[in-house]
Amino acid sequence: MRAGVGTHRRLVLITGASSGIGQALAAEYVARGWRVALVARRQAALQDWIAQQGWSQEQACSYGADVRRDEDMAEVARQCLAHQGLPDVVIANAGISVGVDLRYAEDLGVLRDLYETNVLGVAATFQPFIEPMVARGQGALVGIASVAAARGLPGHAGYCGTKAAVVQMCETLRGELAPAGVRVVTLAPGYVATPLTQDNDYPMPFLMRPEVFARQAVNAIERGVRFKVIPWQMGVVYALLRALPRALFDALVGAQTHRKKRRRP
Repeated sequence: MRAGVGTHRRLVLITGASSGIGQALAAEYVARGWRVALVARRQAALQDWIAQQGWSQEQACSYGADVRRDEDMAEVARQCLAHQGLPDVVIANAGISVGVDLRYAEDLGVLRDLYETNVLGVAATFQPFIEPMVARGQGALVGIASVAAARGLPGHAGYCGTKAAVVQMCETLRGELAPAGVRVVTLAPGYVATPLTQDNDYPMPFLMRPEVFARQAVNAIERGVRFKVIPWQMGVVYALLRALPRALFDALVGAQTHRKKRRRP
């Protein structure tokens, strides 16, 4: 395995790095002296943003890929291992949020896109790095879930389902990989002010700035937490939602309207 210069500095790979949480995480890690491997479908936009930050090629490399394509992520891993080395942390952050109404046949395609991106995309991001991390006996895989994983909400059949799947998949991997020294961390953001939430037409309690979320997220990853809701106030909401009896939960959310559809960002 060939690695480029500067491999003594820790390396994090982040998907969905062309906007929002992905960019904020990248900036936080670089500020802490890490190198970053940044992955996005919109590689040109990502490269422009890296240039605006004034980061050197040693600090940041960009890779164009669609997490829905296994072959794309396998190629990203091959290039990253060759040019930057094996990441210490891999963050599967890429995701989409689109409203789903299963009364309509065309929404089956929307649902499929959500699962391919938010669930299979996480698996495709992790998979090429699992064996190398196991062989090294060290590493961390981080799945970005959501408070929406707590329960199924009207209009969110796809998003809630996919984020719940991320929680369960990470929990499974955590048990499988712990004996090999590979940590698996699940982070569940509440509302973060990003392009993913900017068109929401409903209240967003405890809305966070991306950089605030990123700082808390990196701290949590460094501490080796298993599961963390950010911010803590939404952690309380998450716990309450999980604890509500089904009849009471159904009564509370039954009057909610379906979320408006949004195009893939």
